[in-house]
Amino acid sequence: MPALPLDEAGKYVAAAYIVFVTLVVLYVAIMAAKVSRIEREVESLHDLLDERRR
Repeated sequence: MPALPLDEAGKYVAAAYIVFVTLVVLYVAIMAAKVSRIEREVESLHDLLDERRR
């Protein structure tokens, strides 16, 4: 016999999936922000290097 009846367990499974998907979306958003910041820094360094070469 399962710990929870299957009709009640579905709510918890759905909630777990929602939490998991939310965490994945949050992680992807944070990584995108970091990549964007690093790209801006690299572009800035590239501009500085071009100025020094002139």
